Amino acid sequence: MPQDNAPKPISPIELSRFYEACNPSYTLKMDSPADYRYYIDFSSVRGSNTIREMERTIARLSPDKPTCQLFTGHIGCGKSTELSQLKAALEKQKFHVVYFESSHDLDMADVDVTDILLAIARQVSESLEAIDINLTPRYFTSLFQELAEMMKTPVTIEGVSFSAGIASITAKTKDAPGLRSQLRQFMEPRTNGILDAINEELLLPAIDALKAAGHKGLVVIVDNLDRLDNALKGGRIQPAYLFVDRGEQLRKLQCHLVYTVPLVLIFSNDLGQLTNRFGVDPKVLPMIPIRQRDGKPAEQGMALLRQMVMARAFPEANMVQRLDPAYVTQVFDSLETLNRLCSVSGGHVRNLLALLYRCIQRDDPPISRQCLESVIQLRANELRMAVTPDEEALLKKVMQTKDVRGEEGHESLLRSMFVFEYRTEQGGWFDLNPVLAEAKEFQV
Repeated sequence: MPQDNAPKPISPIELSRFYEACNPSYTLKMDSPADYRYYIDFSSVRGSNTIREMERTIARLSPDKPTCQLFTGHIGCGKSTELSQLKAALEKQKFHVVYFESSHDLDMADVDVTDILLAIARQVSESLEAIDINLTPRYFTSLFQELAEMMKTPVTIEGVSFSAGIASITAKTKDAPGLRSQLRQFMEPRTNGILDAINEELLLPAIDALKAAGHKGLVVIVDNLDRLDNALKGGRIQPAYLFVDRGEQLRKLQCHLVYTVPLVLIFSNDLGQLTNRFGVDPKVLPMIPIRQRDGKPAEQGMALLRQMVMARAFPEANMVQRLDPAYVTQVFDSLETLNRLCSVSGGHVRNLLALLYRCIQRDDPPISRQCLESVIQLRANELRMAVTPDEEALLKKVMQTKDVRGEEGHESLLRSMFVFEYRTEQGGWFDLNPVLAEAKEFQV
């Protein structure tokens, strides 16, 4: 009979599962036990536990009064996964949480306030209908009829749910700029009426019904608005137009709200106005530090990144087992190759997975150092070719100062992910994307 302290047999890697888990386009769903095995908590190295702060704001500080919070960070740094964690944590506390990716409902190159309001109304209604709470705001019944007549296009609104009514209208306009312009001209003068109707005929009755069913309240998480294009709208870039000029309307919905916002707003002259509009400072999810500001290795950040990679291969193994040579060498030819991957990712979660995925597209594990270096050089060349001469000068300045000051041009460095932001309890700094730093132009 084997003893309790006998060594456990080494588990072989399941390649198909590993490939699926490494897909950089997949967002972990924290309410899924299968996905939760892959989750690594990076809050200890990111300077603060942003998601816990957001959860406390809703559940502890103001459970019965509407709150509105803003969340930002580099695209691909892990915001959606963290918001999924927030959703799961709030649901455990009996909140009804509606999470949706706005890019599925909206054209990110052309968004207006009424588009966001209708998307929220639709998603809330659809979520409530799924638990047999059916509400039909009277205001929208007549509004939809007027819209159908005005648009002079077949729109099915009779005998369908409220959410299906909104969907039938927005589906007609999402890919038709002409119809969308007509809809905007019709809706814009009615924005305050639409806002009042959503509050009085949808959200507040919904909250009453949810509380009667044992829930504590309603939370709406609107993801992917950080992907808004910088297209001009009324002489302003879209992010500033929506969240600064029209932010007062977006925050007036009578439920708990979390909006993702473009990172560019944090480094613009509009930051003060943004904070005034919403009454809160935007919360930023920074990179996972792989080096300290002085260039010394950030061991804790690197350790967690190693765990993230190896958890994709061996989700059932514990943190010690995953770094056993018998496990590591099933995925990489050496621990040094794993370390190189983590370091060159810059602590950007999707970048790390994208590099890893390119490697496994080329060959089965164990991934060789030669394969990884080839993928790194390919990506470095792609980034280098996208850098303009003006941006190259700014990037070299960032390398020296470790700072970004909101000067003209810096927003493009952030949006293009040429520069990453890091924060620890000791302070924050900026540095080049390590893949870009591989290019000869930036070699010190």
